[in-house]
Amino acid sequence: MRVVIFSADIGEGHDLPARALRDGILQRRPDADVLILDTLACAGPVARFVVRNGAELVLGRLPWLFDLQYWLIARFPPTRALMRRLSMLTSGGGLRRAVAAHRADVVVCTYPGANEILSTARRAGRVSVPVVSAITDLAGLMYWAHPGTDLHLVIHPESAAEIRDIAGVDARVEYVRGLTSPEFERPGDGAAARAWLDLAPSVPVVVVSGGGWGVGDLRGAVRAALAAGPDVEVLALCGRNAAVRGALEGAFAHVPRVRVMGFTDRMGDVLAAADVLVHSTAGLTVMEALVRGVRVISYGWGVGHLRLNNRAYRRFGMAEVVDGATALTATIQRALASPRAPDSAYGELPTAAELVLALGDHA
Repeated sequence: MRVVIFSADIGEGHDLPARALRDGILQRRPDADVLILDTLACAGPVARFVVRNGAELVLGRLPWLFDLQYWLIARFPPTRALMRRLSMLTSGGGLRRAVAAHRADVVVCTYPGANEILSTARRAGRVSVPVVSAITDLAGLMYWAHPGTDLHLVIHPESAAEIRDIAGVDARVEYVRGLTSPEFERPGDGAAARAWLDLAPSVPVVVVSGGGWGVGDLRGAVRAALAAGPDVEVLALCGRNAAVRGALEGAFAHVPRVRVMGFTDRMGDVLAAADVLVHSTAGLTVMEALVRGVRVISYGWGVGHLRLNNRAYRRFGMAEVVDGATALTATIQRALASPRAPDSAYGELPTAAELVLALGDHA
């Protein structure tokens, strides 16, 4: 079995699911050949220049520009149609050649741009193997979902209705585990996690996260969390953004209730220790928090597809959405006063790896 996974070097939201799926496949079938490819490298220099070059600057310092780009590329019909055509012309050949060169039995996309290109090619008969979309957003799925996609894997069952609106009523949608760390498939040990983090057993803990790239108003979120109570402890996660980490460490150097952290591969323990998550970028971290029973607040970076995700969080009651710093403290206080139960059923879901392997076996 040869599985090719198309990810993208744009934060952990695409790479982590790719790695988790690869590991899950190899655990179940050690003789499988699983390759993770960078979509933008395969697509060619035009795609990489348009999507990747300068992405950290746009996301971190020019969110209004990201918002404009997203509206033009994904939401405004004339430019969306133009960009779809240009993507097929400039990137489609590179992705199809990668599929053929690696003799894939099944293709999985953890990056939505790859899914639209390959699913379009699949529907047109230019890709002969099944295409799977591994979806880590709740909403705004116009690239994730496609009539040519053989299987849509979702981390939120609430996504199914939008997928079928886009891909058709017969689109196959499966709610799965296995697109993040396997530690979330087991109950979290809050006492052990707090001991690891040197936190007292009973203090309120708020995690402030800017995702893998450390975007959003992290400083404002930390201040709001501190104001939520005199005993609130704050863990500020900056991902791989060294500049943001340095700025936060300087700003809160003399505040013992604040712990500034970089990238961690122990989010299961961080969230097991937490009561509330204030997060800027939606995606997997929100799902992980819900599995751990953590109250979620989306704050600090509601642009582009995040705006659509935030609307869905509100609609489904999955997270509070706060637009301004002045309301954040009160929202954190309410969240601390209303604990959520962990999702004990998550570990019983079918795995993404099982479904991908089954699809490849029957192709």
